[in-house]
Amino acid sequence: MSGRTRADGPKKVTGAARYAADRAFDDVRYAALTTATIPAGRITGLDTSAAEAAPGVVAVLTHRNAPRLSPEISGPYPHGLRPLADDRVRYEGEPVAVVLADTLERAQEAAALVRVTYEREDAVVDTDAALPRAYRPADSFAPVDTSVGDLEAGLAAADVVLERRYGTASRHHSPMEPAATVARWDGEQMTLYDASQGVFNVQAVVASALELPKDKVRVVAEYTGGGFGAKGFIWPHELIAPMAAKALGGTVKLVLTRAQSFAAHGYQPATRQTVTLGARRDGTLTAIRHDAVNVTSTYAEHFEPAAEGTRGLYAAPAIVTTHKVAPVATILPTPMRAPAEGVGLFALESAMDELAYELGVDPIALRLRNHAERNPSTGQPFSSKKLRECYEEGARRFGWADRPMAPGVQRDGDDLVGQGMASVTMFTARFPASARVTIRADGSVLIEVGTQEIGTGVYTIMPQVAAEVLGCDPGQVRIALGDTLLPEAGMTAGSSTTASVGSAVRAAARALARKLASMAFAEGGAPAETATVEGGELVLREGPVRRISLRDLFGQSGVESVSADGSWAPDDGGYSIKTFGAVFAEVRVDADLRIPRVSRLTGVYSAGRIINPLTARGQMTGGMVWGIGQALLEQSVPEPALGRFVSKNLAGYLVPVNADVPDLDASFVDEFDEHAGPLGAKGIGELGATGVGAAIANAVFHATGIRVRDVPITPEDLLV
Repeated sequence: MSGRTRADGPKKVTGAARYAADRAFDDVRYAALTTATIPAGRITGLDTSAAEAAPGVVAVLTHRNAPRLSPEISGPYPHGLRPLADDRVRYEGEPVAVVLADTLERAQEAAALVRVTYEREDAVVDTDAALPRAYRPADSFAPVDTSVGDLEAGLAAADVVLERRYGTASRHHSPMEPAATVARWDGEQMTLYDASQGVFNVQAVVASALELPKDKVRVVAEYTGGGFGAKGFIWPHELIAPMAAKALGGTVKLVLTRAQSFAAHGYQPATRQTVTLGARRDGTLTAIRHDAVNVTSTYAEHFEPAAEGTRGLYAAPAIVTTHKVAPVATILPTPMRAPAEGVGLFALESAMDELAYELGVDPIALRLRNHAERNPSTGQPFSSKKLRECYEEGARRFGWADRPMAPGVQRDGDDLVGQGMASVTMFTARFPASARVTIRADGSVLIEVGTQEIGTGVYTIMPQVAAEVLGCDPGQVRIALGDTLLPEAGMTAGSSTTASVGSAVRAAARALARKLASMAFAEGGAPAETATVEGGELVLREGPVRRISLRDLFGQSGVESVSADGSWAPDDGGYSIKTFGAVFAEVRVDADLRIPRVSRLTGVYSAGRIINPLTARGQMTGGMVWGIGQALLEQSVPEPALGRFVSKNLAGYLVPVNADVPDLDASFVDEFDEHAGPLGAKGIGELGATGVGAAIANAVFHATGIRVRDVPITPEDLLV
């Protein structure tokens, strides 16, 4: 398929796209939160009188008078907290009161009038201070620890053993659209307009919390203004709004402030990782060990499987990975673009670069020597893998052959110049999904599926998938999504939507094509591939070409006459399904000020079939920008005395802007993965964010001769 521009682009740039907070109702009450100012303890005093007497205030809810939620909340609500349920404080920023008023300004002013006193308890928020209390978490969606082969024997057989410690900072997602929930209760039905990455997840959790049947909770999210993981699971504000709406009747609108966003939903946890590599003098790996620790909350676990990529990237006879979590007094962390490999590959690929210099081997040559033909931890064949081609094409496009091996020898004016690279891999997530495709007498097609559009191009890609099957122009196809009244699909996470939802759309479209052919050939039907839709006609190419008016076929005009359901659930068939790539970075470091900047970034990826090259490239370059942020800018610094993140705003939390981003070169090798699903496609949304941090750090070493093992890399790290 050729590239197609964003179908939702005009609505977004003209303001016609409606996000959660854009929903307007006459009976709306605006909610504003009062949040805890300590990281741990209990509430000893709570004076709401001034807030209750403020103009326009309808109600002030606290743990003393808030409706009680179900004691057991099921669904994707990992922290399990019932907001406004008791006098305990578990993290700075936890809601302790919600004020409801007739205008947003009055609600916010009254929320500031709530007076709370606390009995503070000792709390640890600093990552390194929490490490002595680290423990092994429970198994979750990935194994906590893995072991293949004899590690000690592998290290003993090595000519070189390299052991290094690396660190990544806590980071916040910071989407353009702050989290928002509009809850409307009509006495029988709860309708939520939510900034969400999973409308069915929200439905399940809210129904459980309010003890309502699921069919009495409808969730709508036609557009979500970025999520990156922050809006994947359900958070306290998404329960507070419907709880208040049900108690008061009518509509409640709750929109988080930017500052509240830093403590109202999860963040990417800081990690401390130790990588041990054993290798022979020729670069052949004999053993790999990767130990990772990430911070979690004191009241629930979030396990970041940072060593996941290490388990399947390089061929070694012995591979051991372990994980621990260290509790800190913050809200529970959560996945962030890109979880697992996005964090762990910084450590592994930095260590591989260090090993290359220890052995005097070119970094690409070292990786090629240890290229894995099968998953080394499971023994499974890869469903598809063109990583060798990625190395070759990336090196050609980047000009890697012209790079000197020695660090610190290239200079351009006041800049020290260096180049580095890293391998890229990412797990492939797939969820069950269903879809319905309907055709009208005028030849227009409607896709209905309860997935979400969070900026990844669903409005563009899914019509392409259906149009390819039906033989029509994508412009004839529109899609309805983001509503629990539609066929169910999973959350938008783990780069899963194209493979999961796209396969369901394809199955439904194929069922529809077969039904159309059967209607046209009542005596037995015709293969779906022989029937295409052109305008208002069904064109049959079984034997002589025949054209049949859809209006005549359906018998009446304007009626949605033919629909089909299609579903597809993941089944790997014994294959290891992953995506791969290679990323190359050039940096320039000011010789005096030591400010590092990325001047070139090239990525080549092996990710199955690419449905829409135009939007796919946008996904990859967006991920590359995330990698620049990880490497050089982003960090949420905890303040031990206050027990909070220092900068809960975009003035102190730095993200890449245009001046930080060079021209980005992103491309794909030609590939079709028949084992990944009927489309041959795999997820790419997070792939572009992996490996970039390590490639930049390796380039910084090549420019300066200084090895920095913690990101973000700051000028202070290079002033030695």
